[in-house]
Amino acid sequence: MIRVRPSSPMTTPLIVACALFMENLDSTVVSTALPTIAKAFNENPVHLNLAITSYLLSLAVFIPISGWVADRYGARHVFRIAIVIFTAASILCGLSNSLLDFVAARILQGIGGAMMVPVGRLVVLRSVAKNQLVNAMAYLTVPALLGPVIGPPVGGFIVTYFSWRWIFWLNLPIGLLGILLATLFIADAREPKTPPLDLTGFILSGVGLSGLVFAFETMGRGILPNAVVIALLVAGLVAITLYVRHAHRVAHPVIDLTLLRIPTFRTNIWGGTLFRIGIGSLPFLMPLLLQIGFGLSALNSGLLTFAAAAGAMFMKLTAGPILRRFGFKRTMIANAIISGVFLASYSFFQLGTPGWVILALLLAGGFFRSLQFTALNTIAYADMPAEKMSLATSFASMAQQLSMSLGVGVGALALHVSVTMHGGTLNVGDFTFAFYVVAICSAASALTFIPLPTNAGDEVSGHIERRQPRPALAPKDS
Repeated sequence: MIRVRPSSPMTTPLIVACALFMENLDSTVVSTALPTIAKAFNENPVHLNLAITSYLLSLAVFIPISGWVADRYGARHVFRIAIVIFTAASILCGLSNSLLDFVAARILQGIGGAMMVPVGRLVVLRSVAKNQLVNAMAYLTVPALLGPVIGPPVGGFIVTYFSWRWIFWLNLPIGLLGILLATLFIADAREPKTPPLDLTGFILSGVGLSGLVFAFETMGRGILPNAVVIALLVAGLVAITLYVRHAHRVAHPVIDLTLLRIPTFRTNIWGGTLFRIGIGSLPFLMPLLLQIGFGLSALNSGLLTFAAAAGAMFMKLTAGPILRRFGFKRTMIANAIISGVFLASYSFFQLGTPGWVILALLLAGGFFRSLQFTALNTIAYADMPAEKMSLATSFASMAQQLSMSLGVGVGALALHVSVTMHGGTLNVGDFTFAFYVVAICSAASALTFIPLPTNAGDEVSGHIERRQPRPALAPKDS
């Protein structure tokens, strides 16, 4: 039996962050390699979109039951198994010699990712004290921001100078290291009593979420006929509506909607969804603008957008002091508006825009987006009872996945509308409307934070409201 070794409070978040970085990087790096993989399989590159779609659908189906599985079998055990599944599926992706093999391996990868992300977050929540939660969530936020910006240049480099198969095989040493570190430093925790799995809810949520994710991912991109996209959207909405009715009738639903009664968690779901619509569109819109609009190579555009990752890394050092000084409510309201302004500023990028201006705006925008993600991910669990934590991580992960997919759909649809309005081909001017639309979505999330109490999450952030003392009254003459 291996005894867990004592470690610093940030050891567990760092271990989990490395695993999440592997998942986030892999999910974005593959898009750069799709044309090369299609050529190796003698397939149309459009058909390779199945590799991305199948992964996203697998996430959508299995994320909702991740909390139940962690409670039933132990969070550390499930986290390690998730890494094993993800790593083994990565090896199979690299060994694939046909589209069918590749899609099957990506589905298996999605199952591993669906368990690894929310269960990893649960491991952190159960191992970190509340006063360390902001710093811990700052570590977990960075992989989600680094993956989309590092993915394209890394994928371009590997495809250019090595084989596309190494994109997946590089996960092997990272996965093995993650399993070892999780075994040595992460304590196992599980609920003593687990309710039965809500199978009906699992089926309804799986059908609903996969339909919505598929519809959002293909909306406005010309991959599927509009009628099919609408049918997927309707089917997803119907299944989700049926799930909502079902969830109110059973004692232990797979997605517990009663968690929305907790104001801080509700803020994360509704405000976070609006905010992520804008941010989720960025990995789709920015590479198109730089590559199609400005004519940059995939590698050069990826290196340019890496500035956003640098901003995210700097945030990790400052999130705690900022939230301690201003509190969650004021920080999130101001930050949503600031992030929206930065998104809108990208609409002014032109072919002649100096590179340092683009770098500076991407750097600053990356900082504020990362700060908002840290605040949202932390306040979600500020008032969450310990026995509800596993359900909350599944719920939050599901909402994040859905909102990021919705962001791609909204960005693609806005771009499509702009091109249709002038009846021409895609050009730099079309991105202006798209960036305005997604910027409004992110900025509008500020409205959802206004109802929060001023002291929301103060126990976590350490914020103390500073009030000016009243001046003493002068004594009256007698």
